[in-house]
Amino acid sequence: VKAMQDDALMQPGAMPRDVHKRVEPALREPVFDAGGPDAVAEAGEPRLRIDAAPSPAAAPLAAAPDLRAPSTISPSPASPSPRLAASPVAAPYDELIEYRVRIGSEGVRADVFAEAFNHARSLGKAVRWMGLPVGAAEWQEIQPWREVNYQQVVVTMQLADRNGAVQEDQLSALCAMLQGTAQTHHLRIACGDVAEAIERAEAIDRFCVDVDVLIGLNVVARGEAAVNLTRIVHEAESSGMALGVDGVFQLLDSRGEPLYALCNHDAEPFSATVIEGQTSQGVTLQFDVPRVPDGLKVFDGMVAFGRKLANEVGGILVDDNLRPLTDSGIEKIRTQLTQIYERMEARGVPSGSRRALRLFS
Repeated sequence: VKAMQDDALMQPGAMPRDVHKRVEPALREPVFDAGGPDAVAEAGEPRLRIDAAPSPAAAPLAAAPDLRAPSTISPSPASPSPRLAASPVAAPYDELIEYRVRIGSEGVRADVFAEAFNHARSLGKAVRWMGLPVGAAEWQEIQPWREVNYQQVVVTMQLADRNGAVQEDQLSALCAMLQGTAQTHHLRIACGDVAEAIERAEAIDRFCVDVDVLIGLNVVARGEAAVNLTRIVHEAESSGMALGVDGVFQLLDSRGEPLYALCNHDAEPFSATVIEGQTSQGVTLQFDVPRVPDGLKVFDGMVAFGRKLANEVGGILVDDNLRPLTDSGIEKIRTQLTQIYERMEARGVPSGSRRALRLFS
C-alpha cells in the first residue's frame, strides 16, 4: 500500500511490522452436514479448513522414527488426510496461517507435553496446543498441568505476524522438539511439510505487508498557540475512550479491542490527572487499518471526533505535514480503505476478524 493521498498520514509500517501489533465475530464453529462427520460446510472465515474426522479404516500415522509425513494443503475441499484415531469431530486447523503437527496415542497425559509447551514459547511465533481427550467428542486447549489424557493432539505454529514470516528453523525446531517427545513416550507423529509451509508463510506475509497501514490524523493549534490538554482529556473521556497504562486513550469495541487511539504529541503521555491549563503542541488520532472491523464506519467516526476536538480547542485537523485535511482528502483515504478492505475480504482475512488480529499482532 502506497501513501497516495496528500491530506493525511497513511503509511505502511507507520506502526512497523516488527513492532505492530474490530462488530465481527471471531472464527466461527464449523457446520456439519447431515452426511456425517466427513461432510463439512465451512461457516467461518474463508479458507478455514476443518479436516475430516478420523475413521478406524484410515491409515495410521507413522511411528515416531518415521517422521515429517507431509500434510495435504488445498484451498478447496481436500480428501481426508492421514488419520489418528476414531473421533466424531476434528481439530480446527487454519491452513492459511498455520503449520501443523499431529500426534496420536491410545491415551497420553497432558503433562507429557509440559517441557515442549514451555520451550515452544521461545520459538518466536505463536503456537497453539489442541487435544482431544480420550472418549470425548470436543477438542480443548491443552494445559499441561491438567489431569487429562488425550487420544489426539494437534500443535500448530502461526506462519506470519508483524515480525514477518516464520523461518524454516522455527518450524524445524517445533517438529524436532515434538518428535523427541513422541519418541520418548511412544507416540505416533506426523509433521507438516516445512518447505510447503514456508511458501505459504511468505505468501501471506507479502499480503500482510501490502495492507498493513496505520492512519494518523492530527489536531494542532492555530499559529503559535498550543492546545488545551484539559479539554482534550475531557472530550476523550466524554466520548467513551479509556486511558491505558501507556498514557494513550483508546476507544474500545465490545471485545475490548481498540478501534482508534489518541496520543499526545509531546513526550509526556496522558495521565489520569491533568493540571488545569496544561497544554501541548497537539494530539494524534491513530487508526490501525487491518485490525478494525467495519473500518469505514470507524474511520468516519474518528474523523468526526477529530473535528470536534479541533473545534473545542480552537485548533485545526491536519495531516502529518501540517496541511489542513479537506473533504476531498478524507474521501481519498476512504477510497484507499475500501480497496484495502476488499483485498482483505478476497484473501479470507476480513479486517478485525480473529485471523486479522492474529496476523497483525
